[in-house]
Amino acid sequence: MYDDSPAARWERRAEVPLAVASLIFLGAYAVLVLGPGVGTGWRRLCQAALFTAWALFAVDYAVRWRLSGQRLRFVRAHWLDTLVLLLPLLRPLRVVRLYEAVQRRHGRPRLALHARVIVYAGLSAALLGFSGALAVYQQERGAPETTMQTFGDAVWWTCATLSTVGYGDVVPVTRFGRTIAVGMMAGGLALLGAVTGSFSSWMLQVFAREDDERPPRN
Repeated sequence: MYDDSPAARWERRAEVPLAVASLIFLGAYAVLVLGPGVGTGWRRLCQAALFTAWALFAVDYAVRWRLSGQRLRFVRAHWLDTLVLLLPLLRPLRVVRLYEAVQRRHGRPRLALHARVIVYAGLSAALLGFSGALAVYQQERGAPETTMQTFGDAVWWTCATLSTVGYGDVVPVTRFGRTIAVGMMAGGLALLGAVTGSFSSWMLQVFAREDDERPPRN
């Protein structure tokens, strides 16, 4: 059923601008972290882009909270949006919502439920991993006794953390770096659980379908 409420209309109009703002935020943040030698003008431009992206998210959150009329229930029902507003590390995950919105606009999603879960989890892992690598590298580089000397070390640590492997050859040593690590571990467990559960459910459906199509024995 098509939802034409004010809140739904606002969300449809804001989907693309917020997704673009998420990508701009991620790009500006990457320039600030990976380009310490950039000029003052570029640095100010990137900082302005970060603040503008956060302002857009704040306006969107406030408008949707106002239109919903749910007050505190809106915060509980939209916990991901609340985290995205409070934690800059999670803002690029809004791009995943754009992919979902595009699928909805084309009518019935082209991918099956299990495939969509895997695609969403893959996109989320890539965006969360890159953002997490930037954030932890910003905190760890130059710290005493750090093992994260390069951004490549941060990417390696992120892959090991999100996959729940945790080799331990590269670890954060700063307090904020370890706080990021806790969030990455939780995100890795959630994504891995979603993919594993979806794949297991799909396998069970395939086996059940094969049993139903098998001719009865005499």
